[in-house]
Amino acid sequence: MDVKKLLAWYRKGARDLPWRRTNDPYAIWVSEIMLQQTQIATVIPYYERWMKRFPTAKALAKAPLDAVLKLWEGLGYYARARNLHKAVQEVKVLPKTAEAWRDVPGVGAYTAAAIASIAHGERVAVFDGNVRRVLSRFEGRDVSEAPPPRGKPGDYNQALMELGQRVCTFRSPQCDRCPIGADCKSRAAGDPERWPSPKPKKEVPHKEVAIGVIWDGDRFYVQRREEQGLLGGLWEFPGGKREKGETFEACLRREIKEETGFQVDVGPFLTRVKHRYTHFSVELHTYHCFLRRGKGPGKWVTLDEVAQLAMPKANLRILEEMRQSGRPLALVSR
Repeated sequence: MDVKKLLAWYRKGARDLPWRRTNDPYAIWVSEIMLQQTQIATVIPYYERWMKRFPTAKALAKAPLDAVLKLWEGLGYYARARNLHKAVQEVKVLPKTAEAWRDVPGVGAYTAAAIASIAHGERVAVFDGNVRRVLSRFEGRDVSEAPPPRGKPGDYNQALMELGQRVCTFRSPQCDRCPIGADCKSRAAGDPERWPSPKPKKEVPHKEVAIGVIWDGDRFYVQRREEQGLLGGLWEFPGGKREKGETFEACLRREIKEETGFQVDVGPFLTRVKHRYTHFSVELHTYHCFLRRGKGPGKWVTLDEVAQLAMPKANLRILEEMRQSGRPLALVSR
């Protein structure tokens, strides 16, 4: 590979991304965590807001978790935010090597290598999907990671990632624009999309869930999820998975009783929301409900007050429907 051509291409045409304007390991760490499973265009405004609110690890460590999750709201994969918050409280001095970074909560081998090579110039390989695709096509075979050449390992790693994102794309690679295309074996063979070998697709399970917006006067009930697990620490409406042969109304009465101890009357249908996570998809069938009796562990809030709480994206869509339609007349008249 002609590394000089690759680096010249990168330095001439690399995108001006906010995290590329600094060598601060904290800023690079934040960007790499945000970029996990998330498109660059989506990350940019979140990153800029984050760095304005929490410009240093110390500032983040002092912040309450609710404020951290609220700022992260909509970016998804909330364990990333929780791990960042936890890590800055545990790690007083940021590491300088990839090996040490791997001991930080939420930092895996890829992220550790990216931070160490970009912020500290350590000669370690970054091997994400983009890099794997570029190198596999260049060699005409499936490849494993290898140390970058001496010199500027951070620039080299970022150049390969940039090349995979913009030129050597998953479909329809633009081989005529590739700075290392002259020596690419897949291009020479006329079949660049053959590599890397495709992974078998897995069937994505689908879940149907009943959700209750429980009203008591002009307030409705939300509860906080356990901090561990999917969407940990976020606030949500109560509800749960519908059992086979069960109506959504019966499911709601059962789930709400189990989760909160409330007895409710299930009212009119509000909305249906579809959402897809990494390993499953879900359809939320949402109903207005009226509290008959009981006390739950969550909060009673208004539409204005709930804006201060971090909620999953699917729940935010329910809130938007609530703002548009308001409470149903059946509940207003009670």
